[in-house]
Amino acid sequence: MDVPNPSQNTEEPVRTRLILKDGTYQLVLSYNVVGNVVHFRSAERNGEEEEIPLALVDLAATEQWKKDHEPGAQAAQSSPVLTPELAKEEAARAALTPEIAPDLRLPEEDSVLALDTFRGTPELVPMPQEGSDLNKETAHGVLKGPINPASSPHRITDIPRERADVQLHVPDPVFYVQVNGGNNEDLVTSGGAFTVDTHGASGRPTPSGGDPNDGYVIERVDVRADVRIVDSFRIGLLGTGRTQRDVVEMKSEMLPGGHWLKLTPLQPLDFGEYALIEVLGPNAVNLDVWDFGVHSDAPENVEAIRPEQKRAPALERREP
Repeated sequence: MDVPNPSQNTEEPVRTRLILKDGTYQLVLSYNVVGNVVHFRSAERNGEEEEIPLALVDLAATEQWKKDHEPGAQAAQSSPVLTPELAKEEAARAALTPEIAPDLRLPEEDSVLALDTFRGTPELVPMPQEGSDLNKETAHGVLKGPINPASSPHRITDIPRERADVQLHVPDPVFYVQVNGGNNEDLVTSGGAFTVDTHGASGRPTPSGGDPNDGYVIERVDVRADVRIVDSFRIGLLGTGRTQRDVVEMKSEMLPGGHWLKLTPLQPLDFGEYALIEVLGPNAVNLDVWDFGVHSDAPENVEAIRPEQKRAPALERREP
């Protein structure tokens, strides 16, 4: 009975191994079994046809070697097959720390970050919340403040010092806000008076992330001696196409998994000092802002997260 070898009919023969039972092998271009004899074309002797007794050939090992070295076989072996349940869990874990640039992932321990570029390298910069007394694990405080929307822009909060600790280097940074799945129904759809909520004597809540329904804007702050001043703006004008002085609106996009909100400014930022402001609803903003500056000549941010190349696991020799 003849056992054909599929490789013998290809236009460009591929070298394979004819493995013998003594552990050695012949490099061949093709082979087939005829009765008790294996006919093959030797790769070492320019395709010369030869034969060897079948009893000397480990046919099972020969076929397995050929299967293991087919195109794409090694990639398939390196990727473990996951059950649907495990695949779903892996996707959920990846959504907690999504990759937003080559080899650069969002961390779990910070709630607001800016994607910056320093000397050609993308970096994630954690954004401290000015005015919040929270630690990094819960660094998303909320403090509402009252204001009269009918009046002209006026002072609503001050940020100490003339320059923010965080200095970005590009005019088009992207911001990422961790969300915690809140169900705030007060979308930013109309104007109105800002409201105040001091949360009673128990103090402010300390969520680990923001509400996915909240909006965000960037405001260029007024720099004075030892202070940066944040002015009010008209919430009702957001999204209408009507511009407001020193206010940059943002495009928001929920990343897959629903853990992170991506915020992209709708216009480039000039050099200067800014505040990222959370819009809590049609009548309120968060006075605990995230301050930063944009200066191309600023030094690198100390806490910047740089890309980390994936490394293949190294095998170590163990003593018996």
